[in-house]
Amino acid sequence: MGTQPRVIVVGGGLAGLAASVRVAEAGTPVDLFSVVPVKRSHSVCAQGGINACNKVARQQGYSEWQHMDETLYGGDFLNHQPPVYEMAHWAPKVIDLLDRMGVPFNRTREGERDLRLFGGSLFKRTHFSGASTGQQLLYALDEQTRRYEAEGKVTKYEFWEFLRPLINEDGDCKGIIAQDVRTMEIRAFPADAVVLATGGNGLMFGKSTMSVICTGAAAARAYRHGAWLGNPEFIQVHPTAIPGEDKCRLMSESARGEGGRVWVPRKKGDTRHPLEIPEEERLYFLEEKYPAYGNLVPRDIATREIFWKCQEGYGIGGGRMVYLDVSHLPTETKNKLKAILELYEKFTGDDPTEVPMKIFPSVHYTMGGLWTTYQEEWRDADPACDPSDRKTIVEDGKICGMKYGDPKNMVTNIPGLYAFGEVNYQYHGGTRLGANALLSCIFDGLYCGLSVANKAKADDSSKAADLPQSLIDKNIQEEKDLLAGLEANNGTNNPYEIHRVLGEEMTDSCTVIREEGRMLEARAKVAEIKEQYKSIKLSDTGSWTNQNLLFARALGDMIIYSDAVLETAIVRKESRGSHYRPDFPERNDEQFLKTTIAKYNPQSNTPDISFEDVPQPMVEPRARTYGSVETKKDDKKEAAAAK
Repeated sequence: MGTQPRVIVVGGGLAGLAASVRVAEAGTPVDLFSVVPVKRSHSVCAQGGINACNKVARQQGYSEWQHMDETLYGGDFLNHQPPVYEMAHWAPKVIDLLDRMGVPFNRTREGERDLRLFGGSLFKRTHFSGASTGQQLLYALDEQTRRYEAEGKVTKYEFWEFLRPLINEDGDCKGIIAQDVRTMEIRAFPADAVVLATGGNGLMFGKSTMSVICTGAAAARAYRHGAWLGNPEFIQVHPTAIPGEDKCRLMSESARGEGGRVWVPRKKGDTRHPLEIPEEERLYFLEEKYPAYGNLVPRDIATREIFWKCQEGYGIGGGRMVYLDVSHLPTETKNKLKAILELYEKFTGDDPTEVPMKIFPSVHYTMGGLWTTYQEEWRDADPACDPSDRKTIVEDGKICGMKYGDPKNMVTNIPGLYAFGEVNYQYHGGTRLGANALLSCIFDGLYCGLSVANKAKADDSSKAADLPQSLIDKNIQEEKDLLAGLEANNGTNNPYEIHRVLGEEMTDSCTVIREEGRMLEARAKVAEIKEQYKSIKLSDTGSWTNQNLLFARALGDMIIYSDAVLETAIVRKESRGSHYRPDFPERNDEQFLKTTIAKYNPQSNTPDISFEDVPQPMVEPRARTYGSVETKKDDKKEAAAAK
C-alpha cells in the first residue's frame, strides 16, 4: 500500500482556512502553515462585507451575471472571465454555507440577511457582520478547521514561515522548506501539492492598511524559484484611511456604503472647524462629478479624485486630507459601523459620530500576484442566474466557466504549486471592487480546494515520498547559508532604514499617479538599494526568535518584488484601473488588454517581462466611466464635432 498523499497550505487567512477545510473534507491530510496564529491572519482586519446575489438583491433586478459584469467592468476587463463567472455564481452558496457555520450576519426586521451598498454597484448586494465581517468569517472557518484538526486530518504549524517551494528534478513542487520563527529551526516538509495563500505585499510600500506581516515575501520567494508573477504592477490604494505615524488604518468602504459623504471646503485653505462650515460651503466633489454613483464610485476613481482635490489645494487646511462625514447618519446606522468608528476615535481622539473624520488614501490591496491558470469549460447558461437579455457575445446560450475539480484550476506555472486568495492574480484585474476580496479568498479555497486534492491523489507524477534526501538537504543548506550570510555581514547599512527609503520611494512613484520620469528615478533608487542591501548589519545575531534577522531576509524579498512592480508599471504604457499614467491617460486595449507576466532572471536579478492575451469569451470590454458628468460633456462635444 502506497504512502497517503498530503497537501500543504501556507497561510491561515480566509483562503488558507477554506482550502484546508475543503481538502480535508475530500479525505486528504493537510499541513497548515501560518507565520502567526491563524486568528491573527490579515483577513481578520476586513471590515465592510462580502458580495453575493440573494433573493432580496434579485428583487432589485440584480443577478449573478450582473455581479460578474460589475467585477469585470470594475477590473477594466483585465480579469479572466471564467473564474469571475464561477466566483459570482458560487457567491450565494458561499453565503449560505457561512450562515450555517454560524457567521452572525446582520439581519433585517423580517429576518433576511441585511445588505448594504458598496462601491461599483447601484444595487445592495453586500452581506455584512457589523463592521467586523472579516473577523466573523475567519473565526467561523477556523472552527471548521479545528474540527478537522481534532479528527487528525489537519495539522497546524503556527509560527512557521515559508522559505521556498521544494521542487524535484522534473520541475514539480513536492513540498516546502519552512522555518520555526521561535526556535529558528529550518525543516523540509514534503507534500504532493502546495497551496500558497499568503496575502498581499503592503509592507513593500512602507505604510499601508495591511498588517506588518504582509511583506509579499512568500510570493517573492516562489518568484525567485521559478514561479511567474501576473500583473504585479496592479496595486490598490484605498481612498479612505486614517494616516498614522506607524501605519495607516483602514476606514472601511462600509462608511460610504451606509451613507457617509466625502467633502472638502469650497474655499481653498479654509481653516474653520468642519462643523462651522455650512452645507452650501462644502464641496461634495464625488457626488457632483459622478451623480449616479456619488460616494460609491470604485476605489481607484475615488482615490484619484481625493488625491487631485488635495493637489489643487482643497485639502483640509491646504494639506493632504479630506473629510469623510457620517455625523449626519441616524443612530441605528452608526451602530452598524460601531467597530470602525471606535477605531477612529481610539487613534485620533475625535468622535466621528459628532465630527467628520479626516482621511487620505493608502495602499490597501494587491490585485496582481502569482500567475495561475485554469481549465475552462463551456456549458449551458443557468436561466435562474443568467438573464436572457444579458450583455454577452455568446449567441447560443452558452457560458464559459471553470471545470470543477480539475487539477489545473489556480495552479502556477510550477506543477503542484497553487495560489489562492490575494496572492492569486486572477479575479480582480485592474481594480478590486470592495467586498469581493473576502469572496474571492473563500471561493478559491472551497472551489479550487478540490482541484488541489485531486492533484495530490493523481498518479501522473512522482510522489513527495520519492524525493531524494540529497535534494532535501541541498535546499535546507541553501536557506541556512542565506541566513548565515546575513548574520556574518559586517556592513554599515541598517535594514530598517533601507526599508523606510524603499517604502517612500515606492509610494511616491508607483501608487496613485505613475509618471514615467518618476518611475525611472525609482528604478535607479531601487538599484542603489539592492547594492546597499549587500552591506547591511544586523543588531541581533541571536539564535532564538531573531526578528531582526527575519525582517532583514524579508527585506531582500521586498526589494526583488518592488523591482517587478516598477518594471511592469513602466512597460504598461496606458491607464487602466488603479494603474494611472498621466503620460498615457487612456486605456489601450489594442496593445494592453493583456496580462503582464514577470519571470525572475537570476543572472540579472531583474524580471523578464512578457504579455499574454486576456480572453473575453462572454462580455465585450467597454468604456469604464461610471456616469461621469465630464464624460457626458466630452461625448456631447464629440457628437457636435461630428455634425
